Amino acid sequence: MKLWSVVGNSQMLDGGAMFGNVPRPMWEKWIQPDAGNRIPLACRALLADGLHGKRVLFETGIGAFFEPKMRERFGVVEPGHVLLENLREIGFSHEDIDVVVLSHLHFDHAGGLLSAWKEGEAPTLLFPNATFVISAACWDRAKDPHPRDRASFIPELMPLLEDSGRVEIVDGEHCDALGASVRFHFSDGHTPGLMLAEIVGVHGVGGVVFCADLIPGRPWVHLPVTMGYDRFPEMLIDEKNDFLADKLARGVRLFFTHDTGCAMAGVQRDGKGRYSTVDEMPQVRDLSLAA
Repeated sequence: MKLWSVVGNSQMLDGGAMFGNVPRPMWEKWIQPDAGNRIPLACRALLADGLHGKRVLFETGIGAFFEPKMRERFGVVEPGHVLLENLREIGFSHEDIDVVVLSHLHFDHAGGLLSAWKEGEAPTLLFPNATFVISAACWDRAKDPHPRDRASFIPELMPLLEDSGRVEIVDGEHCDALGASVRFHFSDGHTPGLMLAEIVGVHGVGGVVFCADLIPGRPWVHLPVTMGYDRFPEMLIDEKNDFLADKLARGVRLFFTHDTGCAMAGVQRDGKGRYSTVDEMPQVRDLSLAA
């Protein structure tokens, strides 16, 4: 099996929102904001070729479905569909993907499922040969969102997914499309049913886990650091502690979607119990992984 990190469209979002109750004098040491208090964020996907005999894409990023005014409002930098461009660069197209695994259905993780905006045209669903793997709680949340995060969903996406007939809803550790090769962990602190997909290593040791919005990047590995977008920060901190302890014990590497400078890293813990990253990789290219 081979792995690639595939960068999609990037964003500029408010640093205060991304770091919750962390004061700016602290978080600006980690990520430097621009004049508008915004910090750069990646929307990175993970491509696994040969996983359970299939070509699997973990997430699709924000994509380019927003019309220009909304694209500016949400800080999407590039007008074109960067994920598709970068897939082509490593020799694949969206038609080549067999399975798309979605941690949740917020637009910055699922928007890449849609075609790029064109004036006067409705968006279409990409990845015509893929099964879309989504947790039951995330599916329900997207169909009936709470007022707090309604703006985080794409109303046009749900009917397109339903009409495709290729959605697999998951409520356990494994899915039919990927069998025992992928194990799912679940979290509710950010959004109900956030699904964290682990490519399982040999005998459950090693492997890689897609951290999604439980841990968007290296600064958020530190337990007290949460986002203003998280629905239950204290719950998320407890979930993150259990999650990191498990990954450390089994040598599972962390894959980050929103960290502009690091795609994958190991996790370590010091004598005071503080977690941090080690063996950081800015990108993943044609990496062999036994699973």
